[in-house]
Amino acid sequence: MPTPVTPILVAKSKNECVLYPQMANRHGLIAGATGTGKTVTLRVLAEQFSSLGVPVFMADVKGDLSGIARAGGDHPKVAERVKSLGLEGFQYQGYPLVFWDVFGAKGHPIRATVSEMGPLLLSRILNLNETQAGVLNLAFKVADDGGLLLLDLKDLRSMVQFVGDNADALRVQYGNVSKASIGAIQRNLLALQEQGAESLFGEPALDFDDLMQADSKGQGMINILVADKLMQSPTVYATFLLWLLSELFERLPEVGDPQKPKLVFFFDEAHLLFQDAPKPLEDKIQQVVRLIRSKGVGVYFVTQNPLDLPDTVLGQLGNRVQHALRAFTPRDQKAVKAAAETFRANPKLNTVKVITELGVGEALVSMQDEKGAPTVVERAWVMPPRSSLSPLSPDEIKSAVQGSVLYGTYEKAVDRESAYEKLKARADQAQPTVEAAPRQAGRQPASQTEVLIGALAKSAAHAIGSQVGRQIIRGVLGSIFGGGRR
Repeated sequence: MPTPVTPILVAKSKNECVLYPQMANRHGLIAGATGTGKTVTLRVLAEQFSSLGVPVFMADVKGDLSGIARAGGDHPKVAERVKSLGLEGFQYQGYPLVFWDVFGAKGHPIRATVSEMGPLLLSRILNLNETQAGVLNLAFKVADDGGLLLLDLKDLRSMVQFVGDNADALRVQYGNVSKASIGAIQRNLLALQEQGAESLFGEPALDFDDLMQADSKGQGMINILVADKLMQSPTVYATFLLWLLSELFERLPEVGDPQKPKLVFFFDEAHLLFQDAPKPLEDKIQQVVRLIRSKGVGVYFVTQNPLDLPDTVLGQLGNRVQHALRAFTPRDQKAVKAAAETFRANPKLNTVKVITELGVGEALVSMQDEKGAPTVVERAWVMPPRSSLSPLSPDEIKSAVQGSVLYGTYEKAVDRESAYEKLKARADQAQPTVEAAPRQAGRQPASQTEVLIGALAKSAAHAIGSQVGRQIIRGVLGSIFGGGRR
């Protein structure tokens, strides 16, 4: 029998509220109004997971989490909490961090290929309607059939343009292509590029093993996605994190119920994930959350209001820390009551009343016990962080990035031959499409569509069957919902 892992002390009052590491992949919720202590709770959990050797991934949407790298002791309220809770032997310390940044300014660049992102998630990023999303999916299908790699935005733009220019020829095999939809997709791609999101797509793409490392002391690496700029495009932020979560599910093997999670993923501003999400996407999010537990990944949603999450997701969150909620409006009052009703009742506690009275750093806490049953809700003070609440300076962050073992792996973008180059070469050759098709004796002339796809396939034949072939097949959520990349 493996040695049980020491429980994580999350909060304390008369009783201790602990999180058993073997239950940490049962997911969790950190909720509460602005300024009630959610970020500190997230920090405390990340620190404790790291101490157990569990890597963590979280987004820093406000730019105040980098201080986790430095030992604390510089904040009087933290020292006061240590004293009031009677935490003898409490020691301040820093934790190993890896900084990631879509824009490459404050961390290692983190990229996905267009092909890996897939048409479903891209449709949401581009805010496409159902008809436009269908045309985008068609463009991906034509690229697959032609053996063309879609790596960056210029690949996708050229592929969409090709589909629009050859709409008549493609109609028989793929269905109607709306010129209006082509225009809408191109305009939205241009707008996405102007937001700076072009740096999100390309190579080298993220190696997910790099998110799951430990330092020389055995502490799990805390991966911080610098997201203050990315949050200016909230849909891109939410969809990108969903892509990360989906790819983790697809790549990791089944592990059942491990003694501790392989990775803990904190999803801050979680309401953005479900905001205006089409029903098919919402259904798939729910499936990912439900199934990724078996891969040893714990997902912790951080949001202001529990009502921001669908009931089907809330029902899967076994570990909960509920900070104060305000009850100024009827919707607020409904949220307070709903939050109270999700806890296992404590006969000594009026949960509905207490939620509005909690102080900063105080919370209602319910974790799963060793057998997986929710504990009765407790009113308790969240443990103080051991790291510094003050963020690192820009120079300190730069030094941390350049001192990372990953430095140099992602810093230089690679632009290899893909759809854009192939289609440009075909256009430069200016060879007629149909007229150039060979007609062999005794054979019927090839259809215009067959010639188009045949020409595309020939121009990219070297990619088929090679290592890059995995990037041709649509993969996002594929192993869950039919098909896969590999």
